[in-house]
Amino acid sequence: MDHAEALALYDREMREHARPDGPDARVERTGRVVRQVAGPLDWNGILWSGLDGSDADAVIAEQVAHFRRLGHEFEWKAYAHDRPADLGDRLLAAGFTAEPTETLMIGEAAELDLSAQEPDGVRVVPVTDAHGIDLVVDVHEKAFGTDGSRLRHRMRAQLAATPDTILAVLALAGDEPVSAARMELVPGTGFAGLWGGGTLPAWRGRGIYRSLVAHRAHAAMSRGYRYLQVDASDQSRPILERLGFAPLTTTTPYVYTP
Repeated sequence: MDHAEALALYDREMREHARPDGPDARVERTGRVVRQVAGPLDWNGILWSGLDGSDADAVIAEQVAHFRRLGHEFEWKAYAHDRPADLGDRLLAAGFTAEPTETLMIGEAAELDLSAQEPDGVRVVPVTDAHGIDLVVDVHEKAFGTDGSRLRHRMRAQLAATPDTILAVLALAGDEPVSAARMELVPGTGFAGLWGGGTLPAWRGRGIYRSLVAHRAHAAMSRGYRYLQVDASDQSRPILERLGFAPLTTTTPYVYTP
């Protein structure tokens, strides 16, 4: 995989020409900004921008004013290679709060090590209904210590309206959910995004995360997707590198709350 080519393709297909990520969302292109606008429980934010030092502050102020009129919290998803180089500092000065930086990792599915199997006593099952979504959210709340209300809302809406754009899985030990993950499939692109991958503390270090990556990668290839994309934490990055994913840049969410 050519890293520069893959990153340029990602910027073009997933950011500059982004599709809405849910049935109640719309993507708007205004000036040199691409943003998603949706309901208060959905993701609202800036997907791509093409700014320079002369206009960045004015464009940031315009986006803040737009989302303040809507009354929505929103995220400016900034990447290390975005311009101007001090974009992050400008967002902080405009009242945004930075969340933890993650690493954008991309792997060509056919070149990854997908040999991982579920550990003994664990099986992976697909999520096909609201009850399964509730189990996924419960695992994520326990694994990450976060409120899963928005995730529940988004997954239910997506599964009901566009089921071909999401694949969620649970890892069960007997009947107990011990890990969960999902995959976002973006029609018309070469990318499938891996999200979640939360495992209960007592079950970590047994290879469940790797098996869920492999399970979703096989599903993506069967649907014709070439690349897998992950916004990786410091904990998951080493595992993904061993599987063949490459770190291409970093991404930092800057959140503005009206």
